[in-house]
Amino acid sequence: MPFSLTPKDSSFYLLFAESAQSLVAATEVLGEFIHDHARRGELAEKLRDLEHAADQTTHAIFRQLNTSFVTPFDREDIYNLASDLDDVMDFVEAAADLVMLTGLGTLPAEMGHQVELLQRCAQTTAEAMPRLRTMQGLSDYWIEVNRIENEADKLYRRLLSRLYSGEFDALEILKLKEVADQLEEAADAFEHVANVVETISVKES
Repeated sequence: MPFSLTPKDSSFYLLFAESAQSLVAATEVLGEFIHDHARRGELAEKLRDLEHAADQTTHAIFRQLNTSFVTPFDREDIYNLASDLDDVMDFVEAAADLVMLTGLGTLPAEMGHQVELLQRCAQTTAEAMPRLRTMQGLSDYWIEVNRIENEADKLYRRLLSRLYSGEFDALEILKLKEVADQLEEAADAFEHVANVVETISVKES
């Protein structure tokens, strides 16, 4: 076995896996939040806690990046991957926050479907992060996330069409669109994560 005088810091893999698992937890809580009106306050608080924990993981990655002499892959890619994972969490938390702030009640069924797609992205991403160690079997991951994101785009357009169909009043349209936009941004951010992983894989192959 070759010996390296400058071993690469492997703690990044654990931190990325931790960050992705936080997104699995957050999208699950968001699913409950969308459907369970009575517990929205409690669930929103839970999401805030998850967002704070995810921030700490992101900061840990950045600290590690600043102190590691040799990194497992390009520093810029590590930074982008951590930032994009953090963006997903921010959009998820913001969607719930907007529902609370605007006092929305029952949400369109399409929003529940948006969250289901985010849950699938989160699970797929969490399953992929440990594979960064070996760079094996990652292409299935980014292909699947891109496919889900395309599905999310179509769903978002259908939701907008419904919002402007005359079913909702003007103020409610504004409130609902703000929430829908955050959920769509979360799906986009998952795709950005997948794109960074693809970039890393190409560079390392």
